[in-house]
Formats: sequence, C-alpha cells, structure tokens
Amino acid sequence: MPTSAPVAPGHPQPPAPRHAPAPPPPDTTGHVPLPPGGPVAMPPAPPVTAGAPDPAATTLAVLLIGPAGAGKTSVAKYWADHRRVPTAHISLDDVREWVRSGFADPQSGWNDHSEAQYRLARRTCGFAARNFLANNISCILDDAVFPDRPVVGLGGWKRHVGPGLLPVVLLPGLDIVLERNAERTGNRRLSDEEVARIHGRMAGWYGSGLPIIDNSQLDVPGTARILDDVLARAIASPPAW
Repeated sequence: MPTSAPVAPGHPQPPAPRHAPAPPPPDTTGHVPLPPGGPVAMPPAPPVTAGAPDPAATTLAVLLIGPAGAGKTSVAKYWADHRRVPTAHISLDDVREWVRSGFADPQSGWNDHSEAQYRLARRTCGFAARNFLANNISCILDDAVFPDRPVVGLGGWKRHVGPGLLPVVLLPGLDIVLERNAERTGNRRLSDEEVARIHGRMAGWYGSGLPIIDNSQLDVPGTARILDDVLARAIASPPAW
C-alpha cells in the first residue's frame, strides 16, 4: 500500500489544512433588533440595478401592523407626508368611526356586532386602496392584525387590497405601548389589561417571516426611515409573505 511521503529530518511537519468556520444561518424573521442605548443598525439595502424601480418613487401598498400604542398612525402619517410620490394614509380606526349611531365601541368588548363593523371597515379601506393604486397613488394602511387569526386579518387585507400588499409589523416594548395608550382619549384609549393582552398576542409575529421593527427607542422620523429601508429590501427581493 502507498504510504505518505516521509518528512526530512530537521523539517517541521506541515500543518493540517484549516477549514473555514461554517457561516451562521441566515435570519429569516426580518426582525430589526435594537441595541441597548443606541441607534438601530440596519443592514444595507440591496443595490438597485439598472432599470429597476426606485423604491422611494414606486407606487406601493403598505400595511403597518401593531398593537394599540405602537405608533402606527403617527408613523403612517409621517411616512405618507414625506414621500416623493403621491401617497395616501388610510386608517382602519378612522373608517370604523364613520359609524356614529350604533358604533360598536371596542371598549365594550369584541362581539359579532364589532366583528361585522370591522370587516365592513376593512373592505371599505381595501376598496379605497385599490382606487388609489389604480390612479398611481401609493397608500399606507394601519391595523392591529393578530397573527393567530391570519384569515380574518392579514389574509383578508390581501384579498381586499391585492397580492402586492407589503405588511410590516411595528412592535415596541409593553412599557412603551402602555405609556402611549395612557395619553389617548375617547374610544382610542383601552384599559391596561387589554393593551397587555393585545401586545402579548402580537408577539406571535416573531418567526412569521414578516419584518418587525422594534421602535421602543425611535422617534417617528427615525421609525419612518427604518420602514423605508425595510420596504427597499422587500422591493429588491420580494418575500414570500
């Protein structure tokens, strides 16, 4: 049998070949972590190739998801105000409150009556969004969609708006949403127990594949910038949501 070549006296044994460490598995959750006490470090968006649409100037339909007090409405309005193309903001809560007499107040509990008004408001928002998009006007919608009810929530939005809808989750810490909820008045303010329950259900979005922005330490303009980065990556490499 052949043997390995002998090593000449006085010469060191050649080192064994070294293998590069295996790369870490890719992050599939889309979560944007917040380093304590510092700004969010976002990975760079993929470069826009020649002929590809500029994300900041593309007609988009965005669904901003989050619990009560996440800052969805404030971020959505700011993002819509500062785009380079015509953009509309559609708030599900605003549309639900078009009903005056007979309004199903969420503070009274969720029942068949409030469910029916929610579905009607969502269809109305979806119809408005499709009309805006057909006229080259982007839109951003906001709603507290629960991950444990995909057919009612996210699935319903996609049916009404279209398959190109881009959902993004806004999920700050519980202490932040409780603080923001305390500043609300009227129908928009919920009990601390209800806010905590909603926030806990929203945690189910982790691992869903949807991008999640923890805006606990971000102001509204900063959150809108992160949202732009997330959407730029989604347009450059469409996810299978």
